[in-house]
Amino acid sequence: MIVCVVEDLIFSIKISTAAKHLGVDMYFERSKEKVLQTVRDKQPSLVIFDLNSGKLAPIEMIAAMKAEPALASIRTLGFVSHVDADTIDRARGAGIDQVLARSAFSERLGDILTSA
Repeated sequence: MIVCVVEDLIFSIKISTAAKHLGVDMYFERSKEKVLQTVRDKQPSLVIFDLNSGKLAPIEMIAAMKAEPALASIRTLGFVSHVDADTIDRARGAGIDQVLARSAFSERLGDILTSA
């Protein structure tokens, strides 16, 4: 099970299509207020964040996950515009496990989903 915290429709469709093709169980959470509870309930092997999503407060959600002992070991991956160095630094400071440029995320999506 992978939880995906993404509001970008293009990336949501891309991820969902790849997950269906690969037979990967995927859950999309689009409510900032429900992210942590969804992760607690689903206990995913990976949580994917769109780090450029202001509405979903990904940096705040990552920091909250990593601060909660029951969630801290769940792997996190974020994708971001490669020129957004500030967001990359803030995500790393919040404890994210891996950050990829949007293009690298798209290129490696199949491997990411199947290795989760």
